Amino acid sequence: MSTTRQVKKLLKAVIPSRVIKIAKRAQVIIRLSKLDPETATSLVRQSENLTKHYPSIGSAEEIVHKYQSLPGNATKSLDLGCGANTRNPFEATEALGVDIRSDLSGGIKQADLATDSIPFSENFFDFCTAFDVLEHIPRNTWKNGTNRPAFLELMNEIHRVLKPGGLFLHSTPAFPSKQAFQDPTHVNIITEDTMPYYFCEPYVWAKTLGYGFTGRFELVEQKWVQGIWLVGIMRALK
Repeated sequence: MSTTRQVKKLLKAVIPSRVIKIAKRAQVIIRLSKLDPETATSLVRQSENLTKHYPSIGSAEEIVHKYQSLPGNATKSLDLGCGANTRNPFEATEALGVDIRSDLSGGIKQADLATDSIPFSENFFDFCTAFDVLEHIPRNTWKNGTNRPAFLELMNEIHRVLKPGGLFLHSTPAFPSKQAFQDPTHVNIITEDTMPYYFCEPYVWAKTLGYGFTGRFELVEQKWVQGIWLVGIMRALK
């Protein structure tokens, strides 16, 4: 038996087959990238899709505090999907809420944000917040036998109830974080580009492409929180 065959036999005996398979796959990828420039380009693009381009912070409060309500100003804030307790990170003088549950009180109104309008009048709020909510809103639903673009309609509603210049804050587990996918109730995957390109100037693709969005926002800030949640602050333009 030749020395080369002896070495191969020895390696098979001491290295797990799973490790050998992984190494072989890596060799194939390297060879393909050398032989085919398009393969190398494709791999680079895949890596780019998994790269987070916005900086990471420890909590949403690190950026929210810069936009909090000034003392003495009478302001209103709306917390979407608030449950039993409304969150008020902008420290508005009045904090109201919307939730799907019917057993709530204290300024919290009932609505299914996937099918219903926000039950408040237009230009009513200085702030609107949505913590771990957007990922639960379907892209499309059916209401009275008609297809309804639920996510787009919710963004329309948020824009409607905000005053001119009002701020919308969302905190959403986003791609490529695994937390965006692993919860079976998550039906709406957000990326770094969803808000800036589809709902904010100068692009507003959800409007210019005829998707049904009728408002306009300005992206104020966008950051990652602990590399999981995408936190964005958007200003309503009216």
